[in-house]
Amino acid sequence: MSEPGLSVALRLAAPAEKPAGGAALDQIVIATGGAALLTALLLVFGWGHRTGKITVLTRLAALAQRGPGRGLPGWAALPSIVAMLSLITALLGMYWDISLHISHGRDEGPLANIAHYPILIGLFGIFTAGVLAVTLPKGERPGGAAVRITRHWYAPAGGVLLAGAGFYALLGFPLDDVWHRIFGQDVTLWGPTHLMLIGGAGLSLVAMMILEREGRRARQDVPGSQPAAWQRWVRRGMMSGGLLIGLSVFQAEYDFGVPQFRLVHQPFLIALAAGCALVAARLWVGRGGALFAVLFYMLIRGGVAVVVGPVIGELWASVPLYFAEALCVELAALLLVRRPIALGAVSGVLIGTAGFGAEFGWSRFAMKLPWTGDILVEGMIMAIVGGVAGGLCGALLAEGLEGRLPRPAVSRTLFAAALVGAAAAVANGLVINVPTGEKATVTLTDVRGGAADRTAHARIELSPRDAVDDPAWVAITGWQGQGLHVEPLIRESQGVYRTSAPMPLHGDWKTLIRIHDGRTLAGVPIYMPADPAIGAKELPAPQSFTRDVQSEKKILQRELKSDVPGWLWLASSSVVLFCTLVLVIALGWGVARIARTLPEPAETPADAAPPKVTA
Repeated sequence: MSEPGLSVALRLAAPAEKPAGGAALDQIVIATGGAALLTALLLVFGWGHRTGKITVLTRLAALAQRGPGRGLPGWAALPSIVAMLSLITALLGMYWDISLHISHGRDEGPLANIAHYPILIGLFGIFTAGVLAVTLPKGERPGGAAVRITRHWYAPAGGVLLAGAGFYALLGFPLDDVWHRIFGQDVTLWGPTHLMLIGGAGLSLVAMMILEREGRRARQDVPGSQPAAWQRWVRRGMMSGGLLIGLSVFQAEYDFGVPQFRLVHQPFLIALAAGCALVAARLWVGRGGALFAVLFYMLIRGGVAVVVGPVIGELWASVPLYFAEALCVELAALLLVRRPIALGAVSGVLIGTAGFGAEFGWSRFAMKLPWTGDILVEGMIMAIVGGVAGGLCGALLAEGLEGRLPRPAVSRTLFAAALVGAAAAVANGLVINVPTGEKATVTLTDVRGGAADRTAHARIELSPRDAVDDPAWVAITGWQGQGLHVEPLIRESQGVYRTSAPMPLHGDWKTLIRIHDGRTLAGVPIYMPADPAIGAKELPAPQSFTRDVQSEKKILQRELKSDVPGWLWLASSSVVLFCTLVLVIALGWGVARIARTLPEPAETPADAAPPKVTA
């Protein structure tokens, strides 16, 4: 794989050895200084606006109000635009960063990874958007749901939540460095601090929707201020599509073909994202809203895949289909649109069955690791749970945005049940086992090249032969050698497999056999380079060898420290989980608050057709 020019320039200035723990002190000082400077500038502009000494924010808000944010006051229009652009920027950086970690391994340092810059800019932009929404209202109370800051200063609830989500996501960056210092580098997307980055950014869309509702209500009685129906329809559809994008980032390991968790998680995550975002889109946007949300998703998420892959020259990330799920929601709405909770539940079941079937077929063409019969039953059950949990949350979100939530006892019970159901499904997927006493004998064939470019085919014989029965997949994975090699093995007979393409056995490549069979996640290292930063010696690949089948996590995440007490990891993860629940519950509070304080019928009925564009 060719190196992008900018990436090369940054790497030339980086340390020769990639650290396996925290960042170097000088990089921490530079990053901290930069963050402090940007925060100070933001505070200066906010103070200047509140005191009337700086008017640039007022002018920008007025411009946004007349343009894309028509129908919203400036305190909602400008932050919405800033937040959406920031989210797209962060999304590009996240997929670029994930691609670099898969293909090149650890960073030389946080400032040496070019992909970190769009992430930081995007996340700070989300935080900035929230601060703008809090700061801009001056001399007015921005709606009945506003939160009191001081005696004469009220901020929209959506703005407060947007700033909170952005701050939570930003906090993941310094905490990630602390995490690496304590536990070593966890080279997986689902590391606790990585989930903070993704979760804060993805869930900020809910805060944006709340802010849109507050702004729309504040301007509804102003003559000539309302946008054309199609403009409001498109704006809401884009936000719904943005929510689908945000919830889908959790699938990125599967998108690239290097999941470090059970395959049944993938249909669950797809169904959860589809249920929540597409049900909300259908109810909030109107007829065709679910389909429009998927189109927006494909435009942005597909565009990011093209930019990161063919344009920049990094890895390609597959894209879930989602169109089948959108059709399920639209069809269910023909009968149940006026019964939103039932629509959410029924749509979830359809997404978990028909949608699961469509994604199963799509995986055969679009994914590096296609779905197999091993996950057919459990995967569909997981998808149904995810679809129903997401569908109920989506219905509650849409109804709350339009002031039509069920009574508190019902809505809280449904919300809690959805969270518990989703948590139970995640926990089920995390229950794994590692085989003991099993071995794999590897015989290399068609060996080519020298030490700098050695490749080979292989024949693999598992012992005992019946150790693997109808697995999700058995594959060769080679990564972090300036590329990615993922190739499912060809089964010759019970317990005997062979490669279908030459595998890399040189340089920085880490090449292993991976076995996912039911709850079994195991691996066999074939070739591992020396890694002085963690004191690991090279594991060569001789012509023939026999090695133990072991935990693949020890191979894929060899940088993790083994001498850290388990209770410390559990306690630290629990703190992150608690903070995430606080964010989710706070967003639920925001939806309930505007439903209670701004109760009114929707301006665009949920069963209305998409408005026609008129001159």
